[in-house]
Amino acid sequence: MSRGLFKRLGTTLLVVWGAVTLIFLLIRLAPGDPALVMLGPTATEDQLAALRDRLGLGGSLVHQYAIFLKDLVQFDFGMSVRLGKPAMDAVLERLPATLELTFWATILSVGLGIPLGALAGRRPGGWVDKLVSSLALFGKSLPGFWLGVILILIFARQFRILPSFGSGSFAHLILPTITMTLPFLAIVIRLTRSTVVDTLREPFVLTAYAKGLREREVLADHVVRNSLLPVVTMTGLQLTTLVGGAVVTETVFSWPGIGSLLVASVAARDYAVVQAIAIVVALMVAFINVITDLVYAQLDPRIRLGGQQ
Repeated sequence: MSRGLFKRLGTTLLVVWGAVTLIFLLIRLAPGDPALVMLGPTATEDQLAALRDRLGLGGSLVHQYAIFLKDLVQFDFGMSVRLGKPAMDAVLERLPATLELTFWATILSVGLGIPLGALAGRRPGGWVDKLVSSLALFGKSLPGFWLGVILILIFARQFRILPSFGSGSFAHLILPTITMTLPFLAIVIRLTRSTVVDTLREPFVLTAYAKGLREREVLADHVVRNSLLPVVTMTGLQLTTLVGGAVVTETVFSWPGIGSLLVASVAARDYAVVQAIAIVVALMVAFINVITDLVYAQLDPRIRLGGQQ
């Protein structure tokens, strides 16, 4: 177990390094000169060259990458010229807001999706199954950017019962959380329903019924537990999608998280902040994957990290 865990952590570090390197290359290959964007067209060549050196953009691409790796090892993520503060400080200030949205979206999606999916799969083809499956399909078909705008028009503009932007209270949290939850909830419901239907056909379920166990006990102790592995897999993948999807939701609702910070930083060519966000997101995704593997081992003792059986 421990050997597999260390091997998994080593692989995770390589993945983070690869993601950070890719972001380094992409933002430098993007069109536009950050120095020119910041100083304007009236800047002289000397001023532009000085700012490029300050931003770590002077010299060849290999030279820039060497400086980038050296600073990264020293936990120096650079300064945000736009914000006038260390880039990582700016990211960490915004990170709790993004984690708050992600947390509530995950809790609601998993907490409601698994019971509803199990309820639908309990009687395949029944009216409950048809109703829940139809609602799940409807929720999955709603684009996040469109859903957010519609919720604003209905609850903020038409009925004026919820704020349309900003943060600071529970009311501000409702609309962006719903926007992030509905597509995730639909996926959990549909996957749970599918795995429950398949698990109900397994021989050990028939054996449980033959022993005289009640249906509630069979569903809770045998069916749902053995249906959770695919759900755990999907939840881990969807959590990484939520972090990326926060860009759209936070922009629509002006939510002060790293998503809206990323959009503003890309527009301003603030490379230091973009790279810091990429590092934080890569670490979060890697951490989620490791936690998913640990949950695997708890749900099914036959699974061992590192592929050992």
